[in-house]
Amino acid sequence: MPDLKTNYLGLELKNPLVASASPLSENLESARNLERAGVSAIVMYSLFEEQITRESLELDHFMEQGKHIYAESLSFFPEFGRYTIGAETYLEHLRDLKDALDIPVIASLNGVTRGKWIEYAERMEASGADALELNIYNLPTDPTQNSQEVEDGYLDLIQNVCMAVEIPVAVKLSPFFTSIPHFCKKAGEAGAKGVVLFNRFYQPDFDLEELEVSPTLKLSSSDEMLLPLRWIAIMYGRVGLDFALTSGVQSGLDVIKAMMAGAKVTMVASEFLRKGVGRATEMLDSVEVWMEDREYDSIELMQGSMSQKAVSDPSAFERANYMKVLSSFKL
Repeated sequence: MPDLKTNYLGLELKNPLVASASPLSENLESARNLERAGVSAIVMYSLFEEQITRESLELDHFMEQGKHIYAESLSFFPEFGRYTIGAETYLEHLRDLKDALDIPVIASLNGVTRGKWIEYAERMEASGADALELNIYNLPTDPTQNSQEVEDGYLDLIQNVCMAVEIPVAVKLSPFFTSIPHFCKKAGEAGAKGVVLFNRFYQPDFDLEELEVSPTLKLSSSDEMLLPLRWIAIMYGRVGLDFALTSGVQSGLDVIKAMMAGAKVTMVASEFLRKGVGRATEMLDSVEVWMEDREYDSIELMQGSMSQKAVSDPSAFERANYMKVLSSFKL
């Protein structure tokens, strides 16, 4: 039987299939079902910077800092729905997950500024998190702020969080950087042990009946996997970080592709939400069958085997491939 073990952020995992941040980690039983189905680790749903800020505003209110200030301040925040849980509840649930599961639990912080991130990173570590995922979800909209200022702010945040905790830190990024390899390299220098590629920006739509801007949420599709696959293949062996591929992973063959590009793990949420957590077992079985048929002894042997530095035609990942794709289309 092939050896599916992999090492991500210094964590020895039984296979490269990780449950990414999603509502499935909000419930102990669904988290147990993910473990039974075979996933090797779970990333908790995110604790949002806005939740921490809102909780602080509520505390100020109860300390009689002024009801009119409190009400106006809270008006800046959306109605969170199920995200109204406070930071204390998050930490308690993290402890419960650690008690209930034998696989690693990775905590997740979502935001863009220092704020209380440092404090809560430390508290997540104290609550038993095996690692921390910093989900930097920011859409720069200020035309007076240049790209260097944006990236320096990210790197300052990464460095301060990494200095505050001893557990490994991975950074979840969007694909919207002028130079993805350079930023990932700088993130490593700031203390990150890995990067998760890529975050998905949810695009607003227009409701023409109500004349309002409305949020939209769609589960990821398999086509979305191609973007992180390419960038991981380009950076493997050139940027000294562990890579996690997320978005669009829907089958065992997708897991194999990610490994060959150079990823240490694949992170899955949409496929489990769409078809149930039992899909994890089917995906892992498919990986084993494929490896047995082609006589691969271990996942580690295939990692990076299709990266840019390993293939016979490295230009396939760059501009030459763009021209080749266009010329191949026939009417």
